[in-house]
Amino acid sequence: MKESGGAAAIFERVIKGAAMGIAFVIPGFSGGSVAAILGIYEELVGAVADLFRHFGKSVRILLPVALGMALGFAALLFPIRYALERFPLPTVALFVGLALGGLGPLGERAGKRTFRHVLLFTLALLFSAAFAFFPKATPAEGFLYHLGPAGYCALFGVGALASCALVVPGISGSMLLLILGYYAPLSELLTDFLLFGREAAASLAVLAVFGGGMLLGFFLISHFMRALLGRYPHAVYCAILGLIFGSSAGAIVPVAGAGTPLMWGCALLLFLLGMAGAWLFTRFLGRKRRG
Repeated sequence: MKESGGAAAIFERVIKGAAMGIAFVIPGFSGGSVAAILGIYEELVGAVADLFRHFGKSVRILLPVALGMALGFAALLFPIRYALERFPLPTVALFVGLALGGLGPLGERAGKRTFRHVLLFTLALLFSAAFAFFPKATPAEGFLYHLGPAGYCALFGVGALASCALVVPGISGSMLLLILGYYAPLSELLTDFLLFGREAAASLAVLAVFGGGMLLGFFLISHFMRALLGRYPHAVYCAILGLIFGSSAGAIVPVAGAGTPLMWGCALLLFLLGMAGAWLFTRFLGRKRRG
């Protein structure tokens, strides 16, 4: 497991963690995708998998990223939710542009394009895009405030499943939560907790169980992904590319019908700006690493 120290490295991890936290708010996007695009995916997976073997090193890598995720998620939860409610198509188009514009380094890591790699890319793309067409569950409003033991066990399992978004690029935790019917209730709980609402104590209990499931799933899936990266690195990155392309398409599908000609024009402009910004940013990061 590689480790780079210094205040600059810590600050860089916080910023990258913030980008991962923001991605978790957007249905169809994945914090793992952002980690892969920003070049810290293998480092994070290795740090989680080695948490008990190299505790100090792992914590020095993971803590700044976790802090950034929390800050990015909390700071932009309300603005992004507002933008998604009022301007869904342009908002999603911007994030799709950011995701696709930063794929150059991942393409280099994928290496040679054999028939097996192309097939893997295609299957991953179709699998990820299919999430947009799954029916969305709509449970009763406020049901998370009245969970019994079985409900808390189910919530723990949902948290473990949602952790895929942090470890497996292209798998959107928010989309999984939408399909399972937990996205809106958990957003409501989180809002209530952050604003110290009347049900803040109940919100904390529910969020703690959900977070515990995420931590366990995060640890187990990180071990699995590190094993795959160790044995089949090029194949894994081909699959990651397919998952990111598929999740980008899947993010556009649910909001495409809400687009007027003006919104489509704004969406195209933001998509191109996002692509250009991400391309320039990844070029800057590449020159920084080589320098």
